[in-house]
Amino acid sequence: MSPTSPARRALLISLLASACSKEAPALQGGWVGTHPERGHRLRSPLPVAGGPLRKANVVIVGAGIAGLACARELTRRGVYDIALLELEDQPGGNSRSHVLAGSPCPLGAHYLPLPGPQAGEVYQLLEELGLVRQQLGRAVWDERHLCHSPQERLFIDGEWRDSLLPPSDSASTLAQYRRFAELVAEAQRDLGFAMPSHRARWGVGHAALDAQTFATWLDARQLTAPRLRWYLDYCCRDDYGAPAAEVSAWAGLHYFASRHGFHAPGDETAEREPVLTWPEGNGWLSDRLAAPLRDRIASGRVVLRATESRRGIELLVWDEARGTPERWQARRVVFALPLFIAARLIEHPALRAAAAAMQYAPWLTANMALRAPLLDRPGAPLAWDNVSYGQDGLGYINDRHQTLDPTPQSPRLTAYLALPRSRRGELLAQHWQHWAQVVVRELSTTHPDLAGKLERMELCRFGHAMSIPVPGVRGQTALTALRHGAGRIAFAHADLAGYSVFEEAYTAGVDAALAIMRP
Repeated sequence: MSPTSPARRALLISLLASACSKEAPALQGGWVGTHPERGHRLRSPLPVAGGPLRKANVVIVGAGIAGLACARELTRRGVYDIALLELEDQPGGNSRSHVLAGSPCPLGAHYLPLPGPQAGEVYQLLEELGLVRQQLGRAVWDERHLCHSPQERLFIDGEWRDSLLPPSDSASTLAQYRRFAELVAEAQRDLGFAMPSHRARWGVGHAALDAQTFATWLDARQLTAPRLRWYLDYCCRDDYGAPAAEVSAWAGLHYFASRHGFHAPGDETAEREPVLTWPEGNGWLSDRLAAPLRDRIASGRVVLRATESRRGIELLVWDEARGTPERWQARRVVFALPLFIAARLIEHPALRAAAAAMQYAPWLTANMALRAPLLDRPGAPLAWDNVSYGQDGLGYINDRHQTLDPTPQSPRLTAYLALPRSRRGELLAQHWQHWAQVVVRELSTTHPDLAGKLERMELCRFGHAMSIPVPGVRGQTALTALRHGAGRIAFAHADLAGYSVFEEAYTAGVDAALAIMRP
């Protein structure tokens, strides 16, 4: 064995990791960010309504990205008598942030791709936040907010490699990479895809893709190379919370065709997709959306029922801080929350049909404070996004990657796990230490010294983190009916697209504001 062989390095790392773990004190941490028991109040008998009646012209149920976007658009258009009722203590939904040991970190979404031409509302927001400006007819982005290099790396074949796309291991694999790139380009050209997705006209070709799983579509085209299939599974789990065997072929192609396409290794036209990111993830965005609306946000409010009458819409709400029910009355209401929850609050035929088709992915994030940097495997250096080939988890983010402070600081990492639906009960029932061990085991393949250097882990669990675009969901007419609804009730949530990303949620919020203002 040579002094510098990978096997020798691996042995040394394992020995050092073992020595560190023997000295490590008990791990500190706990659950943060979400309160599953609040949402489960909907399963209990309704309390007797009491207390004073509170009124607003427009009540928005839910202060995630869609709810905040709706409120922002309404105030921009002169509608100020607004109230947002938010179940959690902090607005922002899946784009909230957290502070661990004095350092910001994400609880959920941690980046935003640069918006394309169809996402005008998102571009306008980013422009107003000072992230982009027009110069000589082109967009110039503030590079402080673009992901710095190195952006991503993959642990495969015993070393870290630049890029998350596995290197080709055979001529057959490379040929399949190239064939898939051709099929994505063909879908872009012949069918059309957009982000947000409703900006591309839905046709027979889209419906055919929506009727089958992505895995079935890939099998039919003999795209079976393990490295290609692992990568496509990873992409689906990362954006949709489920693998190619569960999501529709429309969703699998939409992931690439609506944005940057797919580029095989060695493709000279390939260019890494630039993304906006911050130490606190998309909490940077949600905090700035929420700041002007603070006086209008009522946190810790669980809406239990909504009833229409001639006077408007009356809401029965539970105030978590006081432990008492309260009543709200509004002329108009926007339900900016997952459709399966909205369907429990109010009777609406299209809502009932849409909610019945939805399936949701459980999700876990783990924010970790380390005493010292981790020993690293050979190859590419620590990047912003770090993923291990063949693992169940989605890897981890280096939360300090974007910092411009040259002072040495202890590491902060955020790991992500997209869990199968069968583990939702386990996610909600098991104590945080159980899931901390799951995270440590997942990352110990590449970092066996993690347990010995881990000082604190704070975990956030989402029982229903995102809608999974299973076959048949995206093309259902009920979603179209909800998006284009009019009258005193409107709906605003990424669920209206059948999956969850910032662009879909924000645009749905703006659209709902315009719908609710129509006479």
